[in-house]
Amino acid sequence: MAERKASVQRNTLETRIQASVNLDGSGAAKFQTGVPFLDHMLDQVARHGMIDIEISAAGDLHIDAHHTVEDVGITLGQALAQAVGDKKGLRRYGHAYVPLDEALSRVVVDFSGRPGLEYGVEFTRARIGDFDVDLLREFFQGFVNHAQVSLHIDCLRGRNAHHIAETVFKAFGRALRMALEQDPRMQGVMPSTKGTL
Repeated sequence: MAERKASVQRNTLETRIQASVNLDGSGAAKFQTGVPFLDHMLDQVARHGMIDIEISAAGDLHIDAHHTVEDVGITLGQALAQAVGDKKGLRRYGHAYVPLDEALSRVVVDFSGRPGLEYGVEFTRARIGDFDVDLLREFFQGFVNHAQVSLHIDCLRGRNAHHIAETVFKAFGRALRMALEQDPRMQGVMPSTKGTL
């Protein structure tokens, strides 16, 4: 099986980002985005997705974290799309429910080749520490647009904003892990009746 790895660099006037992924890794993670809460959430994706992820970012954090968070999502999506290759033999679909105390979230992903985000997450407060929770949707929108996946994210219940966010990212990692697995019964076969994804 070919190595499913990729490295992507994205430079704009607002951010400079480098992202590397290994889809068949052990969950090793290294993040330096300048946004500590984002690093914490990305660590959940790596650990629970069993994806090695390394991201470094230099952004216009003197303005706010918006451009950095969105562009990290974009760059991670680009790297993942490159690493996944032609998608032959891929399970394609993945889903996960993850609880954390009172919070419960569900994430479902389809490596369909078509970007789509349905985001049903209501937070009980606007900030977690100094992190604006609205930016999480921007992260996922950037990811979806460039990974070319359909992604449904729902928080089914929860009161603690940190718990809600953490269940979302853990479930996201778990759903990715399932969808990115190679299905031995589909070896060399495109998981689509169209013959392409």
